[in-house]
Amino acid sequence: MARAAVVWLRLQLVLALSCSSVTASPAPAPRLGLQTLLHQAPQAQPPLQQRRLHGRFLHITDFHPDEFYTVHSSSRAGVACHRGKGMAGTYGAETTDCDSPFSLVDATLGWIEANIRDDIDFVVWTGDSARHDSDERHPRTVAHVLDSNRAVADKFVDAFGSSRARLAIPVIPNFGNNDFLPHNIMRPGPNKWFHEYSDIWKRFIPEEQRHSFEFGGWFYVEVVPAKLAVFSLNTMYFFDRNAAVDGCADPSEPGYKHMEWLRVQLQRMRDMGMKAILMGHVPPARTDSKQNWDETCWQRYTLWLQQYRDVVTASLYGHMNIDHFLLQDTAKIDLALDAEEVRVRSSMEEDVTVQSKGDYLQELRAEWSDLPGSALFVSDDDDDKDDVGSLKKKKKKKGKKHKYKKIGGKYAERFQLSLVSPSVVPNYLPTLRVFEYNITGLDQSAIWKDSFDVEAAPQSTVPEPWGEEHEDAHQELRRKVTTEKKKKKKKNGHKGKKGKKRPEDPGLIIPDGPPKDALPGPAYYPQPFTLTGYVQYFANLTYINNDIPDSAVDGSKWRGGNPEDRSPKHKPPQPRTFRYEVEYSTFDDKVYKLPDLTVKSYLNLAYRMGVKEKGAELAAWDDCDDDDDEDDVFEEKHVDDDVDGERNKGEKKRQQEENKTWLHFLGHAFVKTVPLEDLEKM
Repeated sequence: MARAAVVWLRLQLVLALSCSSVTASPAPAPRLGLQTLLHQAPQAQPPLQQRRLHGRFLHITDFHPDEFYTVHSSSRAGVACHRGKGMAGTYGAETTDCDSPFSLVDATLGWIEANIRDDIDFVVWTGDSARHDSDERHPRTVAHVLDSNRAVADKFVDAFGSSRARLAIPVIPNFGNNDFLPHNIMRPGPNKWFHEYSDIWKRFIPEEQRHSFEFGGWFYVEVVPAKLAVFSLNTMYFFDRNAAVDGCADPSEPGYKHMEWLRVQLQRMRDMGMKAILMGHVPPARTDSKQNWDETCWQRYTLWLQQYRDVVTASLYGHMNIDHFLLQDTAKIDLALDAEEVRVRSSMEEDVTVQSKGDYLQELRAEWSDLPGSALFVSDDDDDKDDVGSLKKKKKKKGKKHKYKKIGGKYAERFQLSLVSPSVVPNYLPTLRVFEYNITGLDQSAIWKDSFDVEAAPQSTVPEPWGEEHEDAHQELRRKVTTEKKKKKKKNGHKGKKGKKRPEDPGLIIPDGPPKDALPGPAYYPQPFTLTGYVQYFANLTYINNDIPDSAVDGSKWRGGNPEDRSPKHKPPQPRTFRYEVEYSTFDDKVYKLPDLTVKSYLNLAYRMGVKEKGAELAAWDDCDDDDDEDDVFEEKHVDDDVDGERNKGEKKRQQEENKTWLHFLGHAFVKTVPLEDLEKM
């Protein structure tokens, strides 16, 4: 009886609480029933703060994780840090051809989550999230490649996910040339690789873009809704080493279809008043002797960017592991090339030495030496400080237009810029890059929100089996790749043999350019979405791995090599705390002197590095159209011709200054892993 009374009293107390108002606090609280209180109990956490634009984004590329990586193994060719004894560190074997351990992937994303994630607006991730085929004992298979990419994608979701199982910011992935089999060889879509990746990347590809992706492996994301989109280009269909396709001129080729899709989408961006960042894995590198892309693809891409220069904000790439930039010259657009002209350049090898990459950079420098002299002065023009109204008026003046005629006007619109970031895989040292962009007037812009519903997500369908009989075809067979490449060359004609004149494509639609009274685009003139600079970070694995004896290396600095003839300092390994640190920043680099990342700023830098190729004679300036005071010109070049006896002294100083800029560029190209004396030999 007593127990029943207690139960009755408790029930009365509950009823009283559910009907009475709370008056304990100075301000009356709202009436809350017991059920309401019970339902609200799990929601005691404070509401998430509204995200805002920060004007920064991350570019990260080429993880190349290797599930067979073994700490303190050998980095010899063919062993690939899989076995043997050596100096392979806990977080990777720096300056070797070994791929990354998953510990480097985890540590990198962990550092980003702790230090960068909350200060950026989106992530550009330009592919190659599977290992190379460097060890015959462990040939790559479909399962290895897909599992590696799925693991990295899941780690991105964890690093950039919010507490409610949604992504806090958009992540835009991209195909690398090792993300399928055989490497480099991607066949036209739809195919099973696209089907698999539509599931692996389901958190990153917008639902409305899924059809485009499953058809051709391309898509875009509106990272700032209705204002800025990032386009993930499938550069495998442009890649000169892809023997399964043949350029971008034939309407039946996936490269042609990709370019048409890009043209249509860029026109939509223009019509909607939006801007676009283009990103891909293989950059459109092109020198006198070598190239990455099929020439027909390079031609159309360069034409598209010329016509949509009011839309495209930036072009970002990876793949090459070295830090550098490219200037595409629209004066080289020629849509009716001889077969001989198309075949004159050879493909760039993927795995090359520091010296051969140095040769490639020297070829770029040789091209920069041919830049018109006005490239040197264009970044100093004061017109950029004027307001928009006066700028439109000044565009109508003929004097300025003639003054910079050789570079496409005072905003250097003859040229286009591609920025190539170094990689996470420590062929040199792990690297990542944080860009900043102009967000003036964008404080009220809509913010990207993850619309993916984890609970309502469609179940991924299991594709048809790849087939046991085809398993060999899905391993890395270099012999087959070489054979297919030879067949392709034979079909298209031998290199050097004069071919018939290629007729102009009657189906080619040349897009309209920007309206004549339109302002230059963000890549040319500072405005919202113009890239203002970047900070580059690197992880000093020599110090972090803590394996080289103190007598052999200064722990705080790079000294070179992952030597085979030494034993690790600690067994088991005792790595130091993992972290990235600033390598350099374009905002305060006193050698680069980049006020922003517009085309004209890089044109100025390229000219300063390339002028050495023109020789020591002052006559090298004869091609300059500028009417600036000559004293200013020679001050920039450190040449004093007031007294003949002083000319050699001034010329020597000018030469030293040029070498300083070039060596500075080379040092960063290899992430400070190459000694100065070796750089000077390049």
